[in-house]
Amino acid sequence: MSKLWRTHTTVILIAGLMLLTLASGVLFMLNNFKPTTELTLGSGSFNARVADTDETRVKGLSGVTSMGPNDALLFVFDQEKEWGIWMKDMVIPIDIVWLDAQKEVVYIVTDADPKLGTLKTYTPKDPSKYVIEFAAGTVGQYGITVGSEADFVVSGGGNQK
Repeated sequence: MSKLWRTHTTVILIAGLMLLTLASGVLFMLNNFKPTTELTLGSGSFNARVADTDETRVKGLSGVTSMGPNDALLFVFDQEKEWGIWMKDMVIPIDIVWLDAQKEVVYIVTDADPKLGTLKTYTPKDPSKYVIEFAAGTVGQYGITVGSEADFVVSGGGNQK
């Protein structure tokens, strides 16, 4: 009876460890492999994380302590509106670029101050469907201006320029 108990316990322990390992792997993938797209704008080419759900759009770059020179966050909205952007829980200054449905830049804010938090909401003058956040200085460095056209593909939407 004792030998049977040990075998049974060993099988349960091994199965539990395998399940725990699998669950850890799935969580790691969900947290680290977020949707991204290759984005070109001005003279720059960027690896943009995509924020296309309410949860990812609200989180934005909150808590991010640094961005690489070719990193961006692309907000994708279902419709064109004057989407406001705030600096809730932001640590670094950023450049913010609004694009219409044709992916043309309609409004730009440079060097948005993270200290303003929720006290200031940056809002474009024209409706936009996409908003891109870059490290501060990116707009000037890559010659991004109102009227510049972006090129990217958002999976599921097939929005290609």
